[in-house]
Amino acid sequence: MEENWEENQENEQAPENQDDDINSLYLKFKKPFVWEDKTYEGVDLSGFEDIPARDLIQIQHSMERSGSTSLTPEMTVEYACLFASKATKMPVEFFQALPSKEAIRLKNRVTNFFYGED
Repeated sequence: MEENWEENQENEQAPENQDDDINSLYLKFKKPFVWEDKTYEGVDLSGFEDIPARDLIQIQHSMERSGSTSLTPEMTVEYACLFASKATKMPVEFFQALPSKEAIRLKNRVTNFFYGED
């Protein structure tokens, strides 16, 4: 894990007027999220753009090892958590601890990243 992920996320500010935009690569939480005694207003997902195919394969293998099967794994919450973890270099446990509505919003951002209009 990269040591400075906390610093990057704590100082992150949401881009103006993009908080609810499904195409935004900044996910602003509806309510502050507390994890490991730190409060997060949102998470920068701009690292999505830098994920190579080998990481997608690694994520799929990780899901298969855990017993997950899906014809469209990129549309699952589990995949979204793993993908966001790779993109942000934050622990997957951070994303797995999100409230359910935020986890679905994250999944929607991942799905839209892959299938949305460019």
